[in-house]
Amino acid sequence: MSTTEAEPEPGSTEEPPRKGKFTFPSALTVLAIVTVAVWLLAFLIPSGQYDRNDSGAPVEGTYHRVDSGQSFVDRLNDLFLSPVNGLYGIQDEKTSLVAPDNVGALYGSAGVFLFVLAIGSFITVVFATGALDRGIGRLAHRLRERGALLIAGVMAVFSVLGTVEGFAEETLGFYGLIVPLMLALGYDRMTAVGAIILGAGVGVLCSTVNPFATGVASSAAGISLGDGIVLRFAMWIVLTGVTIAYVIRYAKRVRKDPERSLSGFLPGDREQSAAETDEVPGLTGLHKAVLVATGLVFAFMIFSVVPWSSALTGKADARPYGFELGWSFPQLAALFLCAAVLVGIVARMGEQKLSSTIIQGAADFVSPALVILLARGVTTIMNNSKITDTVLHSIEGVVKGTSSGIFAVIVFVVNLPLAFLIPSTSGHATLAMPILAPLADFAGVSRAVVVTAWQAASGWMNLWVPTTAVTIGGVALAKVGYDKYLRFVWPLLAILSVLICVFVALGAALT
Repeated sequence: MSTTEAEPEPGSTEEPPRKGKFTFPSALTVLAIVTVAVWLLAFLIPSGQYDRNDSGAPVEGTYHRVDSGQSFVDRLNDLFLSPVNGLYGIQDEKTSLVAPDNVGALYGSAGVFLFVLAIGSFITVVFATGALDRGIGRLAHRLRERGALLIAGVMAVFSVLGTVEGFAEETLGFYGLIVPLMLALGYDRMTAVGAIILGAGVGVLCSTVNPFATGVASSAAGISLGDGIVLRFAMWIVLTGVTIAYVIRYAKRVRKDPERSLSGFLPGDREQSAAETDEVPGLTGLHKAVLVATGLVFAFMIFSVVPWSSALTGKADARPYGFELGWSFPQLAALFLCAAVLVGIVARMGEQKLSSTIIQGAADFVSPALVILLARGVTTIMNNSKITDTVLHSIEGVVKGTSSGIFAVIVFVVNLPLAFLIPSTSGHATLAMPILAPLADFAGVSRAVVVTAWQAASGWMNLWVPTTAVTIGGVALAKVGYDKYLRFVWPLLAILSVLICVFVALGAALT
């Protein structure tokens, strides 16, 4: 997923980092530093708050200074309990303070936390069957003699997986198959890198229902996962098409004139032929059944979260249709836990293997789940010290008076450096949305547009920044220089940034 970091496999020959060489800290470390930094800043930033309307949203122009009423011991206790509050802190209805033993509404991210573990179990069970790997491998091999169609097919599949479930680090397992195929068809290693990294990356950038990006951000913004899905779907269609066309154009140019390859060729690359590539085993009946079941689960998830009446009528306050489910994270967590068991039964795993795989899947996704609660813990410190509205008020002054379209573009631009500093998609969303979502209310823009602009910034950065395992690991596996990859991708990045700004500006104007 786009929220996790690739770890060396047991027994890996990967060399450990050299002593004295700087390595970018993990998302957990970054958030721990952010937590302490915000706690210290809370002593310096004045406390203040907005008046709230009936829905709990801040009312523009009502900001005023207040006394936080916290002693040093209270603040120290907030720092100590921030991870706990981030998971299941309760917000008191009268004081708005968050603490584990309060009476009121859940402020912590327990629902999202469990959802991440549940979908981790489901995805791990699917991969344990070998169906997804085999299906993609089979597709690539069957199209091996039709180069452009192969590139388009692989990128389209990766993009679909990226937009619905954040398919990113999982692509690292496909270089051993895709690179030889591309070389056999007369392309170069950069073509393989572009097809894999950009195929999945543009899907994540245009996430429609990706739980680790859209889901977490929507929850933090206080809206449904399905809000804004029409804009995101249109954006996904266009940007995926542009990205596929970009890679195919480069591939055809290299095939026609190998001297124009940006990556060059290693000894033996030019001697490979399509006939020499290994045959990929076909799909068994079980594999097909697992793929069908997986597709149906994600299709049902999309159906369950989309506000169909609003999407079809264009009216945000449209009365829900009778068939709408309006599901959120509690129901989705239960869905994926049940789906994991269903796929395991279909694949005839057996009770022991299925149980251990579900547990292992949840364990593998503890890292992004912890990132979410740590980020939420930071917001509890800001809430209890009453500086959230002060920060919001300072940003309000910057965007006040701008048009809705310009506001949406500003949200995209502002999140670019944040995406670099906070490499975790989920952590970035949980930290940024409590500030950005109310700003949308002031600007008269749908919060869904802010979510779209935010995830586009995060996804755009993850196409090239050296702090992501997907990019650095991918170019290393393909034996392509990172500097050469940047030279290859920068024109596309420029094109995508313009298209993103157009889409979010139009989305803001239409709302």
